[in-house]
Order: sequence, then structure tokens, then C-alpha cells
Amino acid sequence: MKINYNYIKIIGLLVLVAFLFAFSSIRNSARKVSTPHIKFLGDENLFVTHETVSKLLIQNQEGVANKPKEMIDLNDLESALNANVMIKQAQVFINVDGTLTAEIEQKKPIARVSTNASYYIDDEGSYMPLSTNYASRVPLVTGSIAKNELYNVFQIARKVQSDEFLRNHVTEIHQNENKSIDLKFRLNDFKIQLGSLDKLDKKINNLKAFYQKAMKDGTLNTYSAVNLRFDKQVICTKK
Repeated sequence: MKINYNYIKIIGLLVLVAFLFAFSSIRNSARKVSTPHIKFLGDENLFVTHETVSKLLIQNQEGVANKPKEMIDLNDLESALNANVMIKQAQVFINVDGTLTAEIEQKKPIARVSTNASYYIDDEGSYMPLSTNYASRVPLVTGSIAKNELYNVFQIARKVQSDEFLRNHVTEIHQNENKSIDLKFRLNDFKIQLGSLDKLDKKINNLKAFYQKAMKDGTLNTYSAVNLRFDKQVICTKK
């Protein structure tokens, strides 16, 4: 009987590959996890500290460092991080060398409500509590505000954040009981009456045109109110 050595070589090679794969898998799963590496994405101002994240990276009431990789449930760790009210999104992964990395994207505040309760409104229009670690310099929101009805002030705050002129000047967004909006500027004491959100871009353009002309004329500080509620005109009230 003639022996086919090519078949024997192929079978031997397959057995060797399977052995090496099994050995590598066992060795990899037994590899212990290092101390977690915490990476904050985006803004460096930390509303959440490294210490807080480390405390959230707990499994079965124990830290994850020095545990075998196969015992780490990444989904549980991500869920614990994402449940934190300061965290927008978190991802946790382990490299082949056993390094556990947690990438944290924090919520970003764009306005701060200052009424009988104090909290931020984030860039998605959601509630965000104040942080004991860092205070963000964003416009104040005052007046008649309900935590579950933030749409109007969020739209204005988002407009302020995205517009360089407004971002440099607006310090306060005030919502009246009828939901109309007033603004206050950093260096001027007149009240800017925006009214409703209707034709908001047009109103902002009217405001910029008024401001540039009044600044050129040297009359900015002679007004107590600037009314933008009408589509085709700006009505100013002198002091």
C-alpha cells in the first residue's frame, strides 16, 4: 500500500494549528487584566473624575484589575458607566496584552438653569446635574422653567452656542410665563425681547444689524429695551 505523505503532512499541519490556537486561547483567557486606563474624549474639563470612573469599573463588588480576561463582562462595565448622569457615552475594551481601556465622552452643558433648582441643559436638550468638580461658563436660564419642558430655552441656548456674536454677548436667557424669551447681554443693560421662536434667524439678524448701527452711533447704552417680536422692525425703548 502506497502511503500518501502529502495527506499526512496536511493532517499534521492542521493538528499543529489547532493545538497552537487552543494554547493561545487558553493563555489569552488566563491573562490578567491590568489597572484600567481611563481616557476622556473631547473636552478636558472633567465633570466626571478619573476616581469616579474607577469606582464604576467594579464587577461583583470587586475591581477588575488582576482578574482573568475571561471573567470580565465588558457589557456590564459599559452599562454601569453609561448609567452615570454626567456621561454621554462610554466604551470599554480589552487589548490582547490585557490592558482594559474605558473611553468616556462626557455630556456637554450649553446653559445653566438658575431658578428654585439649579442644573445644566446639555447639548441634546436633556437635564444634566451640576458638578462639584467643574463649573461651566454658559448662559444662565431664569424665569418660568420646568425640568420636563426645556424645548424653548434649549433651542435658544443651542442658537447662542452656535453663533459667535451671541456666544460673545449673551449671559442670560429668561423665559416668561407665556413662554416668550428675553435675552440679556454681557456689557449692556437693555432687555432684548425675542418673543416666540418663530422666525428666530430673522430676529437674530435684526438684532445684529441694530447692534452694529447703535454701536457705530454710540447709542447702545441709551436704551432700556430692544423689541424684536415684530418681523420687519426693531422697536427700541429709551431710558
